Amino acid sequence: MPNVAARLAEMARLQPDAVAVAEPAGHDAQGRGRYRRATFGQLDADSDRLAGALIHDLAVPRGARLALLVRPGIDFVSLMFALLKAGMVTVLIDPGMGRRNLARCLEQVEPEGFIGVSVVHAARVVLRGRFPLARYNVTVGRRWFWGGPTLAQLRRAPDRGPQLAAVEPDEPAAIIFTTGSTGPAKGVLYTHQTFDSQVVQIRDFYGIEPGGIDLPGFPMFGLFNSAMGVTSVIPDMDPTRPAGVDPVKIVDAARQWGITQMFGSPAMLNRIGRYCEEQKVRIDTLRRVLSCGAPVPVHVLRRMKAAIHPDGDIHTPYGATEALPVASIGAGEVLRETAARTGEGAGTCVGRRFPGVEWRVIRIVDGPIGSIDQCEPLPASQIGELIVRGPAVTRQYVNRPEADALAKIRDGSTIWHRMGDAGYLDLQDRFWFCGRVAHRVLTAAGPMYTVPCEAIFNRHEAIYRSALVGVGTPGSQRPVVVLEPAAGLMPRTPAARRLLLAEICELGQTSPLTRPIDTFLLHPSLPVDIRHNAKIFREKLSVWAAKRLASRTTPK
Repeated sequence: MPNVAARLAEMARLQPDAVAVAEPAGHDAQGRGRYRRATFGQLDADSDRLAGALIHDLAVPRGARLALLVRPGIDFVSLMFALLKAGMVTVLIDPGMGRRNLARCLEQVEPEGFIGVSVVHAARVVLRGRFPLARYNVTVGRRWFWGGPTLAQLRRAPDRGPQLAAVEPDEPAAIIFTTGSTGPAKGVLYTHQTFDSQVVQIRDFYGIEPGGIDLPGFPMFGLFNSAMGVTSVIPDMDPTRPAGVDPVKIVDAARQWGITQMFGSPAMLNRIGRYCEEQKVRIDTLRRVLSCGAPVPVHVLRRMKAAIHPDGDIHTPYGATEALPVASIGAGEVLRETAARTGEGAGTCVGRRFPGVEWRVIRIVDGPIGSIDQCEPLPASQIGELIVRGPAVTRQYVNRPEADALAKIRDGSTIWHRMGDAGYLDLQDRFWFCGRVAHRVLTAAGPMYTVPCEAIFNRHEAIYRSALVGVGTPGSQRPVVVLEPAAGLMPRTPAARRLLLAEICELGQTSPLTRPIDTFLLHPSLPVDIRHNAKIFREKLSVWAAKRLASRTTPK
């Protein structure tokens, strides 16, 4: 049976007294972190009790869509498994996207209830007209002026024993929203087969075994860990602001618990790696680091590899909310084989595909592709759009038929997903990412791809990151590079600014990819996505750049 919650029950049988989840609970007199803990046995029993209460006491029907808006920790993981056991559909959205976008996403999927913290229910009551179907509501924490049970009350419900819905592989399990880094955020329909396939592929590919101790910088990995028998030590951080993580807290937790594995966005690892390098700190127990959400810069890989066990590695699984995992590569291979080519503008190598994943690079089409017969496969080394299919590839969005038409390609009874990523396959069947298809700059001389061009300018020691954007009408766009200097290196005087831009311009002339670019703008902090703080919002930058250039030519 593909219900991933069955894996938690199995881990509770095998290691009932091992810690499943530990969440921060302040500090002791010596300044060491204190933690609230739940064992695998306790987590399994708690999620059983909650599932039974939802079914029998709250009378939530099977398949009901319930929005889960709870902070990462024991409650989040237990509630997620309870909903899976009860056969309900969990709606997951990043709270950091802002109230307006959050409400818009929730309205799109028509939730039948909310399980959330007090402030979520306050907003639900104020916006009740937008959620007419929300009848089944549970407050996590203190209930104010609304009705419905609290989580504490559900935990006092009768113990009805093990709960596990006998689900079909294609039965809906969750709706998880994209970050909205290219267009509006969309709800992706996850089936039980999708979840179970993800757990199996990640576990087997990376050799993850019960008994490991993980520090998940992304809440969903707490769910995967519990299904694999791995302890999740929830980091003391704001999950919506990984770039602002306090590395001291991460290192302290890693040492206190003997962390063996960690998941973090590139922005999070950048902070931790720099701290470890500056303070000459090593996390000796850490052997496996996973990072995704955007290409991980070589300097981040190099610093983090120096900060962990000598035999450890940093892996960068590639995929998307709609299809994860797709491919992976380790820092060791990057530093040995691909980093030099990336710096020369070859793109970022994301590695080889996972077993069971099929992929092709097809000629880029701006618009829907009805069937696989309408695709033109491209040979190795030629840039096009990547399409994938496999057991962990989702089939549709929720209530977004226009998005399905743009992102899905039918092939008999199966579906290919268009990754929306431009790149090429090399002779070793590795994919080289060259940027989002939607972000390519369409000049009169032909398309320019973001990642290869930006790599040339990122070689400058004063530049933290850069973004290629197009200004003007597609087909005759003007390529503009927006540069974010490294911390403390923003030029303070006009002369210093002119000198830096002259050096950047000279650097651009060293590559045929960037010679046509003659317009450069400095920006204090490029706008990035809310989930990983790593994907650059190039659409916003394009508008910003157009306004800056227009102001230069407007008569005073």
